[in-house]
Amino acid sequence: MRIVIQRSLGSRLSIDGELFSEAGAGLMILVGVETGDTEADAEWLADKALGMRIFNDDAGVMNRSVLDVGGDVMAVSQFTLTSSTRKGRRPSYIRAAGHDVAVGLYEYFCSLLDRALSKPCARGKFGADMKIAFTNDGPVTIIVDSRLKE
Repeated sequence: MRIVIQRSLGSRLSIDGELFSEAGAGLMILVGVETGDTEADAEWLADKALGMRIFNDDAGVMNRSVLDVGGDVMAVSQFTLTSSTRKGRRPSYIRAAGHDVAVGLYEYFCSLLDRALSKPCARGKFGADMKIAFTNDGPVTIIVDSRLKE
């Protein structure tokens, strides 16, 4: 699994021109699930994302996590994070997990966030054509891949 974590001042997700979900200041997390990913990958990434110290403390140093600051989280499934661009100019998505596996691991990842935050994280709708508006704060953007944890 691969995630992109972005510190955000707030986010809004629309489907077919209608607001579907929104989150206040905190994190925007894009989630890509690959073939072979497991619940252990989701657990490791959820812990990593929630514990990432990318919010400023009183001294202006990035030393606080989203849990420390009581922030919101929006997590959106994005299969394009699994793309391979090694050959040619058209990305290959052959490493993307199949629908059933990807939906299950994405939902499991979100449930882990819900539990740790003690509130629901904002979500996208798997497979939908979503429009996301958010303000990247900093900007701060971190990429984390569960296959590179060792």
